[in-house]
Amino acid sequence: MKLFSGRRPARPYCAALIAAAGSSRRMGEDKLLLPLGGIPVLAHTLRAVDAASGVDEIVVAAREEDIPRFAELCKLWGIAKPVKLVAGGATRTESVYRAALEASPDAALLAVQDGARPFVTPELIDAVIEAARVHSAAAPAVPVKDTIRLAENGAASAKTLDRSALRAVQTPQVFDAQLLRAALKSAFDAGVELTDDCSAVERIGKEIYLTDGSEENIKLTTPLDMTLAEAIWERRERSG
Repeated sequence: MKLFSGRRPARPYCAALIAAAGSSRRMGEDKLLLPLGGIPVLAHTLRAVDAASGVDEIVVAAREEDIPRFAELCKLWGIAKPVKLVAGGATRTESVYRAALEASPDAALLAVQDGARPFVTPELIDAVIEAARVHSAAAPAVPVKDTIRLAENGAASAKTLDRSALRAVQTPQVFDAQLLRAALKSAFDAGVELTDDCSAVERIGKEIYLTDGSEENIKLTTPLDMTLAEAIWERRERSG
């Protein structure tokens, strides 16, 4: 008979991979360094990841020319956990794959976070990490509000999808480390360009467990997104 010790099993070591190697083409300027409440967008994201109890280390995939600036940003804004900066690749898939290869061999889980999602919270990160511990692949998602139409061969063949079954997937997306590395390598070797890491994992046959996301956990892509971000920031400041 095995007696219950009353202790919780040790949690898995988790490395957070920050996707921060994009060109910010649609923003028109480097969105990760834009000020939001006087703090760079990337600093908001890193501080939330740093505060998440389930994260042990951080690997940032950045453009080579941005690495010195991002290293200084980590120091300036007091990121306490170990941080490694690596040169990203030509695509998101390649960038995240490079970061995954640089994560500690002790990492049982890898949490991929968009650098341009400054309103992610430590609580949301920890909830997705816990879901991935159980299901091997997890991501936060929110219900879709708009009516979505599928146009396969032009507008004439468009059809409306059932909105109640649709979800907008966010980050962090958290996976078993070996699973994610295998999925990213498969996609990279095949030359498949993907917009997120769930797609890479689904491509090799693994289902993703969805947790509750947050409507505030937006990704900054265009100038209009920055306007919305400033409104969210002001509301948070007012509410304390």
